Amino acid sequence: MIKNFLTALTITLLATMIISSCQTTANAFKLNLLKSINLPNHFALIRHAHAPGTGDPLNFTLGDCTTQRNLDYFGRIQAKQIGELLKRNGVSFADIFSSEWCRCKETAQLLNIGNVKTLPALNSFYQFPENKLKQIASLRNFIANQQLTKPIIFVTHFVNIGALTGIYPKSGNIVVVRREKNGMLSVLGEIDTSE
Repeated sequence: MIKNFLTALTITLLATMIISSCQTTANAFKLNLLKSINLPNHFALIRHAHAPGTGDPLNFTLGDCTTQRNLDYFGRIQAKQIGELLKRNGVSFADIFSSEWCRCKETAQLLNIGNVKTLPALNSFYQFPENKLKQIASLRNFIANQQLTKPIIFVTHFVNIGALTGIYPKSGNIVVVRREKNGMLSVLGEIDTSE
């Protein structure tokens, strides 16, 4: 009986050590990703913060936020927390480009780490799939023509980030990308900002 207890205790201790080691490795990876946003030829894509629902209402009008799916209270808090996370990790000022959708512009502004400019190439094509290829080509061209010598953040939508990187992030998550010397884009990883 004592032998069984000691075996179970040993297994539990080993499992705890492995889990702790994995968490330490994951935290180090997240910190390295956040810090890499400051490096030349790196940039971040952020999916807008929490906005309940999917797509936009049928009466959607680009210039009228009352017709769109917008951030809720939690989404506004989330956007502010993302900005604080970036500041704590050395991204105190960035050039921020946003989709023209209100939920993206509000997320970008609530980050509070730089001036926000809208960029139509970041607009959602969820309800306009015919725009996908043109918009992604336009975004790739825009990125290719940036100096990327200081932090740049793009606030956009699930479909846009997925089409560009192959990663389909949760609301508020950050995808960090490096532009290679040949102009190709390498995805370094995704940061789950809810952890």
